[in-house]
Amino acid sequence: MNKIPMTQEGFEKIQVELKKLVNEERPNIIAAIAEARSHGDLSENAEYQYAKEQQSLIEGKIADLESAIGRIEVIDVKSLTGDEIRFGATIEIEDDENGVKSTYQIVGEYESDIQNKKLSVTSPLAKGLIGKSIEDVVEINSPKGLKTYTIISVKYIWIQIIIKYGQLPMDHKECEVKQM
Repeated sequence: MNKIPMTQEGFEKIQVELKKLVNEERPNIIAAIAEARSHGDLSENAEYQYAKEQQSLIEGKIADLESAIGRIEVIDVKSLTGDEIRFGATIEIEDDENGVKSTYQIVGEYESDIQNKKLSVTSPLAKGLIGKSIEDVVEINSPKGLKTYTIISVKYIWIQIIIKYGQLPMDHKECEVKQM
């Protein structure tokens, strides 16, 4: 069984997501199925068919998250230091072609979110950066061809999200973020 590396923040988010699916989404879809059944003929009942499809998606997601939680290895980012890029590193790179600088944190596959600059450890870019240091130049095969980046900085930053109301908010305006 393969371990899944994840930050503490990612582990907490996945637990909140699973809890929401089991305690809110599942009961809601069961109620929707019961309501659709009460409308009679199921063979031509679009509401029923839609609810059954949604139930299948929810149950699949629950099974996936439960399986993942059993294999997660939480990496303590706050204990990591150094100039070499590893899991949990927050890196700044510069595209050598156009000079655009980007900052990413290398995280687990389940917590990756490119819009929030969370780069999956299994992505081609992260794989090319792992083991490299400041001022190294890396070449990455991308869908747009060969890309070259220079590593500007490597940091190990631990971000703690204090979750209000016992759940992860959809936007981070309800969170207090502390950089340790």
